[in-house]
Amino acid sequence: MKPDLSRLLTPKSIALFGGAWAENVIVQLKKSGYEGQIWPVHPKRESICGLPCFAHISDLPSPPDASFVGVNRELSIEIISSLSKMGAGGATCFASGFSESESEGTGGADLQSRLIEAAGDMPILGPNCYGLLNYIDNVTLWPDQHGGRSCDRGVAIIGQSSNVLINMTMQKRSLPIAYTVAAGNQAQTQLSDIASYLLDDERVTAIGLYIEGFGDIRALEAMAEKARKLGKPIVAIKTGKSEKSKLATLTHTASLAGNAAASSALMKRLGIVEVQSIAVFLETLKLLHMFGHLEGNAISSMSCSGGEAGLIADMAEGSKLNFRDISLPKRKTLKDILGPIVTIANPLDYHTFIWGDVDKMAGVYAAVFEDDYDLNILIMDIPPSDRCDPTAWNAALRALKIAKTKTNANVALLVTLPENLDEKLGDELMAEGIVPLHGMEEMIETVNAAITAGEIITPPHESVKLSKSTGDTFTILDEAQSKTLLAKHGLSFPRAQTSKSIKELITASEGLKFPVALKGLGLAHKSEAGAVKLNLQNTDEITKVAKGMTGVSGYLIEEMVTLPVAEVLIGITRDATGLMLLTIGSGGVMTELLEDTASIVIPATRTQIANEISGLKLFKLLDGFRGNPKADMEALLDAVEAVQNYCLNTRNLIELDVNPLMALEEGAIAVDALIKLEKSQ
Repeated sequence: MKPDLSRLLTPKSIALFGGAWAENVIVQLKKSGYEGQIWPVHPKRESICGLPCFAHISDLPSPPDASFVGVNRELSIEIISSLSKMGAGGATCFASGFSESESEGTGGADLQSRLIEAAGDMPILGPNCYGLLNYIDNVTLWPDQHGGRSCDRGVAIIGQSSNVLINMTMQKRSLPIAYTVAAGNQAQTQLSDIASYLLDDERVTAIGLYIEGFGDIRALEAMAEKARKLGKPIVAIKTGKSEKSKLATLTHTASLAGNAAASSALMKRLGIVEVQSIAVFLETLKLLHMFGHLEGNAISSMSCSGGEAGLIADMAEGSKLNFRDISLPKRKTLKDILGPIVTIANPLDYHTFIWGDVDKMAGVYAAVFEDDYDLNILIMDIPPSDRCDPTAWNAALRALKIAKTKTNANVALLVTLPENLDEKLGDELMAEGIVPLHGMEEMIETVNAAITAGEIITPPHESVKLSKSTGDTFTILDEAQSKTLLAKHGLSFPRAQTSKSIKELITASEGLKFPVALKGLGLAHKSEAGAVKLNLQNTDEITKVAKGMTGVSGYLIEEMVTLPVAEVLIGITRDATGLMLLTIGSGGVMTELLEDTASIVIPATRTQIANEISGLKLFKLLDGFRGNPKADMEALLDAVEAVQNYCLNTRNLIELDVNPLMALEEGAIAVDALIKLEKSQ
């Protein structure tokens, strides 16, 4: 059952428990203009910040809608229990020392279980979190300073690190933040629960997630589907990718960080746009707040400098931004205004001939804005008034606003350096429907993210396969056993025979067509152990090679496959979160060298698999690079689906590796396979 967060996030009454931290919350509530009841509870103090204290929770005039519990962890459990029993609306649990400290032997996991039990149906944020900031309703249930401002509508930012959230509220990028909510350890109320509730608020335009651990993936799926239906984009930063970051995450939130590829694949699957930095996170939220996801990748750029035009064109190389040519009719319009010297191109350097002429500048801007670009960017850094006189730029700003009003196009003002646009001007531009973008580097990633947001908004998918571990014992099947199982699900292999002895091996080879490959069984890494020999031409060579193989439990002999169009890797891994991840990429000896792979959460459709393959460097080979033969793509897709079907029908799969799969002109044949299974407990 989802927690009812209505009273907690928009409370009419707030109770506070604790000393200095509770006092800090009262200071923030008064500063923000909170109009509800504030009830400090303290057994020894008569008042806090001029407000009379209640000696005991039972003295409160009624069950509070929200509470800040800023006491030690043991006492926190007692207070949460009392609040729940009296019918309070919810609470934030500030104390640390719960499951995030379990690795230090503090008994935190047991305390967290007791906290969840004490809360019952009453929603709690945390533990180990600051609380919430509702800037629309002036609810600042937060024990520290913050930088947010009151607004009528805006984005909601939800995360597990209170300090990172504080930093985000301090931004001066004119991003309207409606809510900032800390989830801490997600002991009971998860990021997805909070986001799902806030999606229903018509004043919330987009969701930003700072994720350390996913929590309940099924709840995350449901929340993402709700956002898709409502047309509200989600942007996320996911930490815990490096080994050091994973360690920090475990000690901070007691959440499994999960594999980087798996987390990225999951977010892509759910339509969540992933970015890598806080600056791009905030800029992307701002762009999505203003325009939503971009329908396409056609981008225009204008500046009165060839340097800026060249710079943005260079920086966009390799991104999704498409600076398509300006249409012929609009080129004529621009030529009429700008004269014969100016070259009409996109990015456009419109020179300084018309600088200061509002009508002509507005005409240039409007002509480009009317040319059906998904986003129009005007590059213009505004001099700071404390060092320079910016009045000469007023004409350009007036022209920009006129052109925006006339065309109602998606328009952004870009400053090359983040610091070159003050907040006051940014606010004015936002009020005019023009989004200010801070920094050229950030802009490329931001617009890329907004384009991606449009690409990954797709109809709902089948729920992801989750396969939680039940223990730490496992078995590794040898190549012959692995191939037998995969063949039952439709994967093709060369004709082959197995044997226990060299004598049996010679007999087994009689039914095969030479040349053959000989492999020793019972070794996980056969090539490194010298247990793989190729292109053997007769039984004498087989005997000689087999005698040289040591530590093997048997032999596999199989026919060689003709020269392939390309060698492909197909792998499946079980992530720590329980996600099953399908990986496709360059195989054979090129696997580690190129690191050319794509990962998809299982189950994946045939179309998704084909799309991921088309994005690989490997695809050039598969598609007949430089006149070479093309691979049988239908057979390759059949092979990938066969591997996935084995996964879908195998409960205890940990890892699977088919490498290489020979992609041929006709057909696709796997020549090696390895399966790792969890043993039944």
